[in-house]
Amino acid sequence: MSFDAFIIVALFFGTIFVVMISIEGGYLLGCFAHRRSTTEKESPVSSIAAAVLALLSFILAFTFSVASNHFDARKELVQEEANKIRTVWQRSDFLPDPERAETKALIRGYLVERTSAVRSTDPETLKSVFAQAEQTQSRLWEIAVANARKDLNSDIGGLFVEALNDMFAVHASRVTVGFQKRIPGGIWLALITLTILGMMAMGYVVGIAGSKRTLTMPLLALSFASVVAAIGVLDRPIGGLTNVSQQPLIDLLSSIAMTSAPKQIGIE
Repeated sequence: MSFDAFIIVALFFGTIFVVMISIEGGYLLGCFAHRRSTTEKESPVSSIAAAVLALLSFILAFTFSVASNHFDARKELVQEEANKIRTVWQRSDFLPDPERAETKALIRGYLVERTSAVRSTDPETLKSVFAQAEQTQSRLWEIAVANARKDLNSDIGGLFVEALNDMFAVHASRVTVGFQKRIPGGIWLALITLTILGMMAMGYVVGIAGSKRTLTMPLLALSFASVVAAIGVLDRPIGGLTNVSQQPLIDLLSSIAMTSAPKQIGIE
């Protein structure tokens, strides 16, 4: 199990624990207040609990929106990277041999690395893939610089350098968004705090009303934990259904393979 997957599992069961303990704590306080005094009315307490739960709903929706935006950004960057790599591939046609052949071979290998990296969640494997990608980028840059120095006034050389810069920038963006950009800790802290307060308020209302514990509380805990875990999964890709599809890169690799294949000439 990867570290991110462990965090999601811990987040799910930890949320269940926090919700159940908070409800139980609020319920016990409510029962204590109900036995000690009958002057505290249920209606004002319910209004306060509703206000806290409304704030909890707001921060929960906001956090889910942030995680969803991270997921959408990762998806858009895949398509953008495919477009940038296609541009590099097409502009490499203007390079002289043997640089053209080497560049195309490097791009094919680069695409294979990019499509295979998403299948792994092992940090060491990903580190190796990124290191190989950086080596490929360095070699492509050396080829671009050497070609540009042959004719400093060449527009073709400048266009190829520009395409490479765009491809490198998208790669850096994918690494940042996919592995470094996370929901801020302050938002998680606010969500946890409001969860504890909201669930305690809910339990307090049940206790002060003199009602017995309801069997639907575990269902509430499971439902809430599922939403929180979904937020974590969207924020931290761990594979499976939440993995961003690499289909644009796969389609590009297939297209390159078709255009690079030797054409068969029929003989009648």
